[in-house]
Amino acid sequence: MKLEKSSPLLLVGAGKMGGAMLAGWVEQGIDPAAIVVCDPRPSEEMAALLAAKGIRHVTAVPGDLTPAVVLIAVKPQMMAEALESLKPVVGTGTLVVSIAAGKTIGTFEAAFGGVPVVRAMPNTPAQVGRGMTAVFANAAVSSDQKHLVEDLLSGIGAVAWLDDEGEMDAVTAVSGSGPAYVFLLAECLAEAGRKAGLSPELAETLARQTVAGAGELLYRSDLDAATLRKNVTSPGGTTAAALSVLMADDGFQPLLDAAVKAAADRSRELG
Repeated sequence: MKLEKSSPLLLVGAGKMGGAMLAGWVEQGIDPAAIVVCDPRPSEEMAALLAAKGIRHVTAVPGDLTPAVVLIAVKPQMMAEALESLKPVVGTGTLVVSIAAGKTIGTFEAAFGGVPVVRAMPNTPAQVGRGMTAVFANAAVSSDQKHLVEDLLSGIGAVAWLDDEGEMDAVTAVSGSGPAYVFLLAECLAEAGRKAGLSPELAETLARQTVAGAGELLYRSDLDAATLRKNVTSPGGTTAAALSVLMADDGFQPLLDAAVKAAADRSRELG
């Protein structure tokens, strides 16, 4: 399945995530003429990218468009308005892809009928090509359409197909929201460094580089996270002393358990 100017990909919403995906597609070499971006208020950075690459930009869905793929990247709270505007251009063969948290396949089937629908949950590291996207497809999605989705999403990171849509709320809570947890770790580590007597600048540098470096090591290593942790931990040493606090019964794990549950519950509410 090939995207063309006459049957383009329509990206609805070019914010942080939609913009990251668009940048990934451009990097992949997808023909800019085969992409149409619908966003009433793109950022200056996004407007510059669209102009530089010659990508068609519209502020409302063109009624004469016949897209092969509609990728919906608006916030869940804006979904009803977006779906209504898309009804004239979504036909039985149009592949609808949504990255909105909490919005189920049924939401789009109710709006458009028995069209092929893929529900996807990417995350913000997509902006640097290190994203993680979980996807679930309804029965109407063809093999060729699945390959196209994988091609589109692999440009921004790894892709994992789900067998059960019910897993999507937990996926949202772990990888969709997960980058914020890691950024909070960096914030807290820097604050702890300041409280230990380091200058704010040095504490920030140490925390930022440590979190980024550990993530890169985890990404490149064949070892799992538990083994990498153990490799840093000498018995009776400084790391062991810190981990005795973080791994206590009231430590890091129960906090993350509660955080992931809260995010998953909210994802269900948004549905």
